[in-house]
Amino acid sequence: MGFFKEFMDFLNEQKIISLALAFIIGVATASLVQALVKDIITPMYAPYLNFLNPDTAIQLGASKLLVGDFIMQVVNWLVILLVVFVMGKKLIKTS
Repeated sequence: MGFFKEFMDFLNEQKIISLALAFIIGVATASLVQALVKDIITPMYAPYLNFLNPDTAIQLGASKLLVGDFIMQVVNWLVILLVVFVMGKKLIKTS
């Protein structure tokens, strides 16, 4: 029993359980933010970026660089970053 008690004391002392719960909540929040961006925000700006076709590619020898897909992923990342920033700012302001 000594090792198990020492291990549980370590977990409680180092706040590992709280960290694990925060990680799980973070993963759930990430899927929520991705759904918000994909289903609500992206349809608002997508018509203005119709020149960015995800299938746009540059041929380099035998390789094909999917430039359009990369640019769209960068735009999505920026939008997700903005949404997380605004949500975080609101949450911190209210607490």
